[in-house]
Amino acid sequence: MLDIERIPMLADNYAWLLRDGDSGMTAIVDPGEAAPVIDVVGDGRLDLIILTHHHPDHVDGVEPLRRRYGAQVAGPASESGRLPPLDIPLADGDRLTVGDSEAEVIATPGHANGHIAFFFPSVPALFSGDALFSLGCGRLLEGTAEELFTSLRRFDGLPDETLVCCGHEYTLGNARFAVHLDPDDAEMTAYAERIRALRAAGEATVPSTLALERRLNPFLRAPDAATFGTMRRQKDSF
Repeated sequence: MLDIERIPMLADNYAWLLRDGDSGMTAIVDPGEAAPVIDVVGDGRLDLIILTHHHPDHVDGVEPLRRRYGAQVAGPASESGRLPPLDIPLADGDRLTVGDSEAEVIATPGHANGHIAFFFPSVPALFSGDALFSLGCGRLLEGTAEELFTSLRRFDGLPDETLVCCGHEYTLGNARFAVHLDPDDAEMTAYAERIRALRAAGEATVPSTLALERRLNPFLRAPDAATFGTMRRQKDSF
């Protein structure tokens, strides 16, 4: 069984610590800084660092963690020139194991050209980096609306109960935008109130589930790339 622990860092980032119950193998996804990871792992083991893309708030903790724990680094081969040195370069359709659990690598360009996500069917859990957020999606910093729309459609075949373990705590702002788009959606309005209460109490709002995202995330509900792109531009200035 794969145990998943959320580690907050920086202003609003999350890294995700994965522990395989049988082997004890431990991995961290997208460590934007090292200290919060070290606070959790301590003198234990960290075998693998998993990267979704090259942005500094997802990789700046890599080298201190590699030096302290001797961890290998896995990430998108297409971004190898912009990442810390990779021991395990990965591409779409590859597999990556953490103990007895195997992840499928899913290419998800749009936010970053070489962005990849990791799906562990045994949990099930999706580590979506900055491609998919709770109630939102990543900015189009390097790609196009059509690319990110297509990337998010790659998740359509995953189970409803899949945990969405994303890279940021953006749900409150995303909820406000979703209510703005559809103020008559009673479920969305009620969920936005729940999110406000959680954040007011200092609680995290992720992981969510793909079932919830499919119902309420306006970017997953977009019928086509043109509509998706219009919404993304609106969100950029919301």
